[in-house]
Amino acid sequence: GALLVNERIDREELCGALSPCSLSFEIVVENPLELYSGTVEIQDINDNDPVFPSSQARLEISESVAAGARFPLESAQDPDVGINSLQTYQLSANPNFALDVQTRVDGSKYAELVLEKELDREEQRELNLVLTALDGGSPPRSAHVQIHIDVVDANDNAPVFNQSTYKASVRENTPSGTLVARISAYDLDDGPNGDIVYSFSSHTPAKVRELFALDSATGELRVKGQLDYEETKLYEIYLQAKDKGAVPGVAHCKVLVEVVDVNDNAPEVTVTSVYSPVPEDAAPGTVVALLSVTDLDSHDNGLVNCFISPGIPFMLKNNMPGIPILNVSATDLDLGRNAHLSYTLLQGDTAFGHLFSINRENGTLYVLTSLDHEDQVEFSMMVQVQDGGFPPLATNVSVSVFVTDLNDNAPMVLYPHPNTTATYADVVAPGTPAGHMVTKVVAVDADAGYNAWISYTLLQATDPSLFSVGLHNGEIFTARQLREDDAPEHTLVILLKDHGEPVLSTSATVSISVTEMVKEVLTDLTDVAPANDPQRHVTFYLILAVILVSAAFFITILSVGIFKCYKWRQSKELYNSSRSTTYRTPGPFHHIDAVRGGFTPPSFYHQVYLTTDSRQSDLLCKKPFTSSPLGSRQGTIRNGEPGLYHQIVGTTSRLPTPAE
Repeated sequence: GALLVNERIDREELCGALSPCSLSFEIVVENPLELYSGTVEIQDINDNDPVFPSSQARLEISESVAAGARFPLESAQDPDVGINSLQTYQLSANPNFALDVQTRVDGSKYAELVLEKELDREEQRELNLVLTALDGGSPPRSAHVQIHIDVVDANDNAPVFNQSTYKASVRENTPSGTLVARISAYDLDDGPNGDIVYSFSSHTPAKVRELFALDSATGELRVKGQLDYEETKLYEIYLQAKDKGAVPGVAHCKVLVEVVDVNDNAPEVTVTSVYSPVPEDAAPGTVVALLSVTDLDSHDNGLVNCFISPGIPFMLKNNMPGIPILNVSATDLDLGRNAHLSYTLLQGDTAFGHLFSINRENGTLYVLTSLDHEDQVEFSMMVQVQDGGFPPLATNVSVSVFVTDLNDNAPMVLYPHPNTTATYADVVAPGTPAGHMVTKVVAVDADAGYNAWISYTLLQATDPSLFSVGLHNGEIFTARQLREDDAPEHTLVILLKDHGEPVLSTSATVSISVTEMVKEVLTDLTDVAPANDPQRHVTFYLILAVILVSAAFFITILSVGIFKCYKWRQSKELYNSSRSTTYRTPGPFHHIDAVRGGFTPPSFYHQVYLTTDSRQSDLLCKKPFTSSPLGSRQGTIRNGEPGLYHQIVGTTSRLPTPAE
């Protein structure tokens, strides 16, 4: 009754993927005769490898595909069933893809590539991956397939110029077709996406397109029209590079073309003002005409030399043009020549002719030379504007020019004196505690405001740990207590900087001696000859001058006060003595010469009128029987007698009333 295997059983051949796999049979038993049914289950063993349909797989994926995209892969087949069938897939390591293993309804497995990092064809054109299929046997059986991924180009790169700005120069008489510049751009894409076309930017002026031509394939910029330096000295040309993709990428650059001047313009002489006729007795140096000479060329081509014909009584003087700083403008309601205005700079007490000038026609004020804020901060002048009528009418206006400060003066050290030949040193005693002020660097800056703020910094020192300097006051302090082993002589270099732009600086050297007694230092300096400083008595002279000026001012004020008081008392007494009426001084005069009266009166008297509202008396001479005006009486009346002489001069500014 033993059931034996007659031949090798192949479960996959008998049942395929059917599970469980069983064989049914019947057994007949005799004596007694009986029929039995039997079933044999064929169990699977892991005797088959997973198999892919092909040994290689090829995918084409665009670099524009976004992360997260999925790509199904062909599945491997394993005839085994159960745990011995295909269980999972594995993917070789790479930075872009991951593997997602899915399970179908029937329990079979399949794999999908998942894009985790976007592809960049310009970095990597293709990828080679290995997909492995594994069953669940022990040991597991596997199969491999090579996956070749071609990265398809997308127009994800715009053209790029090798430089953003190109510079070139060309002479203004350059013929058409001359190469000016060659621009170049590159595109990392392939095919049409990487083909570049050059062109002018949309906002390029039409004038530039008329003067320059651009080759769309090579990027060569050439002269097309006639350039003129006097018209335009610099062209700023904007160009672009565009690829041929469906959505083309664009790059921009600019070309700066400098037009070089050539001497193609003759000087022009313009008469801006003429003074004519000229009197024959005009003094030498009288201005006859103002001429303007211009040359549209530049640099040396624009420099001119002016000459006049020889043998004529005139000379030429070529004033250089100045810098315009102000425009004085006036209006005149008249018409024609009566409204023609001319501007003149009145020199006044101070001559500014070498510093300022004004355009006679338009009132533009020019500065002719450099101004120095430290020399003079403000200039005040008077400008006169005059019309062309007869007689001419004029108006004056005051103009003030303020000179702003520039940082053109470095700090100047006053102490220690930078030019002295003496070797005097500041003295500090041993054991001096920290924080003790030893000396001070004194400096000034001729500039003003922020440009004159000085900061002090310790630049070098024999022992940097021993002394410190105040940042804003220049005071030198001991940074720590002096010790016995400290050097006896110290040299400090102090850096002084202002706060201007640009920063100007200077340095001062300070010598400090560490000694117990000042006498020791003086003994060492007995052989040093004092410097012959011509300004050593300047302070004494300044103090003496201040004292003398103050004394003179005080004496002057005192004298003026005494004189005013005396005049006031004298006027008061005269007023009190003449309050009643006028007084007369009659008397006979003989042989009187009445110069303009035309008569000889028997008697003559004069009256003195004293006004009550003035400290100055008005003297009025009256002559009887005359009708001449007062002005004709001002003169001299002489007596015929020798030695008698009266001079009466009218000084009244008004006539007194009869009551006065």
